[in-house]
Amino acid sequence: MGWLLALPFLLPIAVGLLAFAARRTPPLARAISLIGCVGLLLVAGAIFVQVLAQGPVAAQMGNWPAPFGITLVADRLSAIMLLLVALVGASVAVFALADVDRHRETLGFQGFYQLLLAGVCGSFVTGDLFNLYVWFEVMLIASFALLVLGGDREQLDGGIKYVALNLVSTLLMLMAIGMIYGLTGTLNMAALHQALAEVEQPATLQLLAVLLIAAFGIKAALFPLYFWLPASYHVPPVAVTAVFAGLLTKVGVYALIRTFTLIFPADLGFTRELLLGAALLTMLSGVLGAASQYEFRRILAFHIISQIGFLVLGLALYSPLALAGTVFYMAHNIVAKTNLLLMSGTARRMAGSFDLLKIGGLYRASPLLAAVFFIAAFSLAGFPPLSGFWAKLLLVTASLDQAAYWVAATALVTGALTLFSMSKIWSEAFWKAHPQEPPQTLASLPAIERVQRMAPAVVLVLITLLLGLFPQPLIEFSQAAAAELLNPAGYVAVVLSPSE
Repeated sequence: MGWLLALPFLLPIAVGLLAFAARRTPPLARAISLIGCVGLLLVAGAIFVQVLAQGPVAAQMGNWPAPFGITLVADRLSAIMLLLVALVGASVAVFALADVDRHRETLGFQGFYQLLLAGVCGSFVTGDLFNLYVWFEVMLIASFALLVLGGDREQLDGGIKYVALNLVSTLLMLMAIGMIYGLTGTLNMAALHQALAEVEQPATLQLLAVLLIAAFGIKAALFPLYFWLPASYHVPPVAVTAVFAGLLTKVGVYALIRTFTLIFPADLGFTRELLLGAALLTMLSGVLGAASQYEFRRILAFHIISQIGFLVLGLALYSPLALAGTVFYMAHNIVAKTNLLLMSGTARRMAGSFDLLKIGGLYRASPLLAAVFFIAAFSLAGFPPLSGFWAKLLLVTASLDQAAYWVAATALVTGALTLFSMSKIWSEAFWKAHPQEPPQTLASLPAIERVQRMAPAVVLVLITLLLGLFPQPLIEFSQAAAAELLNPAGYVAVVLSPSE
C-alpha cells in the first residue's frame, strides 16, 4: 500500500521533471503532462476504491514506525480530495493546450503545473505537520512560478502580493509547528491527537490554534486574510487561474479541517466561535465584492472567497450534518468553480474581453457555451436541483438544527447575492448584444481548439448535473467521511498500529 499512497506526489514530480527536460519541444512536453494527468487519475481512483473498501489506510516510508518516520495516510476526505485534484488536473491540462502560449510552455509551464499537482496531492496524503509545511512550500514555489510565468508587469505585481502574504502564512505555520514539537515531542497528526489531549495548558493550546487558523486561513483566503487573492488571480492565463481556483484555497480548508477534527481536542475554547465568525464574514464580504465588480474573472475571484466561507462554516458548526455538508460542498465547488473559470477564458476568446461592459452576444454565438455556463453558475448560486442546492441545504439544515437562525439567514442572503452576480454575468456577457461587433462563434474556432476548450467544460458540467440530479451517493459518502472526522479512532489506529 505504501507505493500506492506515494504515487499521487511521486508521479507528478517525475512527470514534471520530464516535462521540464522537454520544455524546448512543447508538443512533447504537452504529451508528457497529459499522460501524467491520466496516470494521476488512475492512481487517485485506485486509492479511492481502496479507502471505500477498508476505511483509512496508512503506510510508513522506509519502514520507520509512526510517529518516528514519514507517514502517508488516506481516509475518505483525503481520497475524495485526491480524486478531485486528478479530475481538475486533467481537465485544466486539456484546456491549457488552447490557452497557454508557446513562450510560457518553453519557460516550463508543464513542469511547474505538474509540480503544483504534486504539492496539492502531497498535502492530502501526509500524516504529519512538518511534511504538510513542506508540501505547502512546494505549492507556493510552483504557484508563484505559474503566476509570474511570462514576466508581464501585471503578473509580477500580482505575484509579489501573492507571495508576500503566503510567506507570512509560512512563518506563522513554522512558529506553531516549533511550539507543538516543543510541547509534545512529535508532529505526527495521529500521535498529536493523543498527546495534545493530555496537555493541561489551555491557554497554550488556544494560542497554537489561533496561529494555525491564521496560517491556514491565509492559504484558504479566509476573512480578513484574503486580499492577496483578488489582487493576483486575474493576472495569469485562464488555465492557471482555473487550477488555482479549484485547488489551492481548498488545501487551506483541508488543513483547517484536519487540524480541528484530528489534532486539537474538540472542546478547544473559543476557536469554534472564531472560525464561525470568520466563515460568515468571508461569505458576506466575498459575495459583496463580487457584486461590485464588472470584470468576468474578478467576479469569479471574489466568489472563490465567498465559497470558502461556506466550507469553513461546516467545520465551525461541528456536527455530523455540517461536516457532511462541507465534504459535499467541497466536491460541488471544486467542479463548478473550475468550470466557470474555464468558461471565462472561452468567453474572452470569442468576445475579446473580460470586461462585461465590452462584451455580449455569447448566447447567440454559442448556445453550448451558454448552457454550460448557466448550469455551472446557477449551481454555484444554489439553484435547485443542481449540486450547489444540496450542498447549501445540508449546511443550512445543520444551522437550523443548532437553532443558529442568523447563520442560516446569512447563508441564504449570500446565496441570493451569488445568484445576483451570476445573473449579471449572464445578462451582460450572454444575453445582451455585443456593444461593437458580434463575437466569434464557437464554430469559427479551429476544430482542435474547440475540443480543447469545450471537452473539459462538458465533462465537468455533466458531473455537476449528476451530483445535482442524483445526490444520494455523495451525501452518503459525505456522511461517512464526517463520521470518520468526528471519531478519528480508525485514523489513529491505522497510523499507530505496530503492524504498520
